[in-house]
Amino acid sequence: MRLSTKGRFAVTAMIDVALREKFGPVSLSDIAARQQISLSYLEQMFSKLRSDGLVISTRGPGGGYTLGQRSDAITVASIISAVEDAPDKASPPEIAPAQDMAQDLWDAMNAKVLEFMQSVTLRSLVLEQLAKGVKIEQKPAPNRGVFKKPVRQLVHTNAPNSVFALGQSLLARG
Repeated sequence: MRLSTKGRFAVTAMIDVALREKFGPVSLSDIAARQQISLSYLEQMFSKLRSDGLVISTRGPGGGYTLGQRSDAITVASIISAVEDAPDKASPPEIAPAQDMAQDLWDAMNAKVLEFMQSVTLRSLVLEQLAKGVKIEQKPAPNRGVFKKPVRQLVHTNAPNSVFALGQSLLARG
């Protein structure tokens, strides 16, 4: 399994979605702002995560992404394998005889890393963040659409409401 910045960003973004999922779909622009990840980069990653069933997209105002599976069923290995470009397995690379001597070592190490990443769930990462005291702010509902009722504000004035009332108030002052 290949580890790269893309995989690290994908895991971070998935933690972000899992932390805020109870408030509804999480928009990529919000994730981009909070995690300082390029929006176009996130769009590419979430396209791959969506095709692997790890996230579900919701369109329209208030749309975004939610988890496609329970957080305890999503592992770090599944997130990374979804976003990383898999090498072509049909033709293994040519290995020089000198490099072949250490291949068993690299295969064993790769197996241990994969085993560890399969044991770490998204839920455990979310619980770890909550234990560290991460604050989850609830974003106010967007003020969109024709169904949003305007707030009526009453205006109280102490000025006269007609010319006659103005005249009477001036005469009363003397």
